Amino acid sequence: MWLRGAIVTQLSRLEYMLCCGHWLPRVFGVECRAALLLVIRERAVSQFFEIHPQNPQKRLIHQAVEIVNQGGLIVYPTDSCYALGCHIGDKAAMERIRRIRQVGDKHQFTLVCRDLSDIATYAKVDNSAYRLIKMLTPGPYTFLLKATNEVPRRLQSPKRKTIGIRVPDNAIAEAVLHELGQPLMSSTLLLPGENLPLTEPYDMRERLEHEIDLVIDGGYCGIEPTTVVDLVTGEPQIVRHGKGKIDWLTPT
Repeated sequence: MWLRGAIVTQLSRLEYMLCCGHWLPRVFGVECRAALLLVIRERAVSQFFEIHPQNPQKRLIHQAVEIVNQGGLIVYPTDSCYALGCHIGDKAAMERIRRIRQVGDKHQFTLVCRDLSDIATYAKVDNSAYRLIKMLTPGPYTFLLKATNEVPRRLQSPKRKTIGIRVPDNAIAEAVLHELGQPLMSSTLLLPGENLPLTEPYDMRERLEHEIDLVIDGGYCGIEPTTVVDLVTGEPQIVRHGKGKIDWLTPT
């Protein structure tokens, strides 16, 4: 491990170069680049943005989206609880979520969308399902639907080829999604061995500061998960009763 030790001893005087990774081979040689970047990742501390829950600051939203587009992993508020989110095409960030949550390759991620147009792009929706989703969104619901070809296979349920889709009723999440221009690949911020998701942003940063790139503090948003509705067969089936009401299932 001499190489790793040598890199650590030299890192402090090279920190001004952290944003210029293409310079690294000039200092250590090409063979050291991967090891140095690994050390940088381990030393990095997540950023922390306090964003107004009703009137999100555009500058901070733009910076958050830049982090996502650069391969970053963020914690952000929704209308049910805080969640982990990353770029839909970023396999490495997805694996980071798996490590944090300690879930296997069968864990089904959710695509958090800005509006109904995103849903139609990533899921197969018939008329009855569309009407129901339109009635219940934005809101604390996750809909299980057949995935389209736009969804990477690694995000789909292996057997059913389905994807979870949702449109949250949260101003910060909505602003991030509109700035991003596409869904976030997402998973509830529920740590291994715990029954409830994390709720305090400062606690999130303290516990995950070397594993995520940004915590967005949008105030308290609850601990109750979404209501999950399976629409694959056409007839709505409640898979999990969470925050979203299900009185719409009751005959009138």
